[in-house]
Amino acid sequence: MREKKKRELLTEVELEFMNELWALGEGTVRDVLDQLPKERNLAYTSAATILRILEQKEFVTSRKEGKSHVYIPALGKDAYQSRSLKDLSMKLFDGTPASLVARLVNDDALTDEALGQIRALVDRRLKNDTG
Repeated sequence: MREKKKRELLTEVELEFMNELWALGEGTVRDVLDQLPKERNLAYTSAATILRILEQKEFVTSRKEGKSHVYIPALGKDAYQSRSLKDLSMKLFDGTPASLVARLVNDDALTDEALGQIRALVDRRLKNDTG
């Protein structure tokens, strides 16, 4: 079961906590709670539980400092984004990244500026791959 948990994607709440840890670099339960919106009103014990779960899933590591644990992301945000996109591509777009990109660029809400940025990224990737 531990191996299965290790591979899982983050839940919405876990991702919320990871985003705060990625921004902080590392932090205690209190540090993460202080970054959440005040209206979130999450109990300290609930936050501590979420961070322990993230550690069990091996998304974070921790070290003891006095009476507190300092949590450190074990997986970078870029690596998690790649993992999530691959999972999304497999589950929703039959493992075809072109279908995922096609859905994105055909979105009417996408601005011309955003399309230009995407084009520049693709052009740069093609240039780097061919020399």
